Amino acid sequence: MPVAAIADHRFGGHSGRLGIRFHARGEGWIELALPWRADMVGDEETGVLASGPIIATMDVATSLAVWNRTGAFAPHATLDLRIDYLRPARPHATVIGRAECLRVARSIAFTRGIAHDGDPADPIAHVAATFMVPSGTYPRTATGTAS
Repeated sequence: MPVAAIADHRFGGHSGRLGIRFHARGEGWIELALPWRADMVGDEETGVLASGPIIATMDVATSLAVWNRTGAFAPHATLDLRIDYLRPARPHATVIGRAECLRVARSIAFTRGIAHDGDPADPIAHVAATFMVPSGTYPRTATGTAS
């Protein structure tokens, strides 16, 4: 499946159960949406989403950012995922996970991103993630070389 087809793709597995969906994509970045649902609330008094679904969304978004950069799907594993929470998500708001791939080396890819609930200038969290391709090498980037 070409990377451009992700906009029409329905997520299965854990991502599908959480309701994660494609939001937008551009040169060097990708966004996913996590709609608010009552069954994902972590604090019933406030209606704030639990952190787990946001973490999962950012893991998927940063992973897709690598594929968006290389232009091809390659199975890879999350080596490191760091999320710094700045504030809780607003109750009943969709969380947007925006990610970009900073660098693709031979077998390691480096990403960063933010989660926000409508205003990218007021993020919920910052994320940094590193991925490893078990096959030994990532597909070449659009420039023809790993960067």
